[in-house]
Amino acid sequence: MKRRLLLLTALLAATTAQAQQTIYIPLISKGFQHQFWQAVKAGAEQAGKDYKVRVTFEGPESEAMVDKQIDMLAGALAKKPQAIAIAALDSKAVIPLLRKAKAAKIPVIAFDSGVDSDIPLTTASTDNRAAAALAADKLAALIGDEGDVAVVGHDQTSRTGVERVEGFVNRLKAAHPKVHVVTVQYGGGDHLKSTEVAKSMLQGNPKLKALFGTNEGSAIGIVNAVREMKRTGVVVVGFDSGKQQKDAIASGAMAGAITQNPVGIGYRTVEAAVKALKGEALPKAIDTGYFWYDKTNLRDPKIAAVLYD
Repeated sequence: MKRRLLLLTALLAATTAQAQQTIYIPLISKGFQHQFWQAVKAGAEQAGKDYKVRVTFEGPESEAMVDKQIDMLAGALAKKPQAIAIAALDSKAVIPLLRKAKAAKIPVIAFDSGVDSDIPLTTASTDNRAAAALAADKLAALIGDEGDVAVVGHDQTSRTGVERVEGFVNRLKAAHPKVHVVTVQYGGGDHLKSTEVAKSMLQGNPKLKALFGTNEGSAIGIVNAVREMKRTGVVVVGFDSGKQQKDAIASGAMAGAITQNPVGIGYRTVEAAVKALKGEALPKAIDTGYFWYDKTNLRDPKIAAVLYD
């Protein structure tokens, strides 16, 4: 009996030591309401398994909930993780907490959207300006390289929100001078709000030839607005993937969209955190790639691999 107790005690001690040695890396996302984030989560969890680290993934219910994301970041830091990753809803609001992380020597990795600080060791994301520029080229070609267009953005506070609008608008100005952006408005990434924003644009600008939505919710909102107002001649170009966008492209309601590599974003984020903990040097940016997809390549294996439901 005594020997069994000694063995049990030793086993418990070993288990406790192992638990204490497990690297914990929380990822604080922008949200959960889009399929994009579920794909990022899947990539992060796969990296957690591959690198044998404990990964958690959480985000607010809406991408408008900056304060809730700040609370989640504070809560994650209170658990004293070995490293932490953030997809900032507000590129400035997170900085005070990131300073605390740096003071505690907790490596910070940004993903999807960077922050206005050099505290993150790297940012794993799409080159949003270049991706939006490609969307601008495709849209311009679809409308004969001239005419009025509009943009439904998802926000003005995150790097993705700013960079996608800038990349799109600046590309049109530089390469397609006869295509005019008559208005840029924001729907918070919510498909219902984006629907109302797009309907207002269509009502106020009867000559609109096309609209661009800068994320999943924005793009679906535009599709809904065009359908509800029966403006079948309007070209719709989106950003991101998800079942609704794929269905809209397959049916012709959306001409095409830019897809990111969300699984890759999640995976490379955790991978970067592990490398940072090992003392390995990281590039300032990790480009996870992007692709244009439409009816013609929707089922191409290379494209299908980065589309998500």
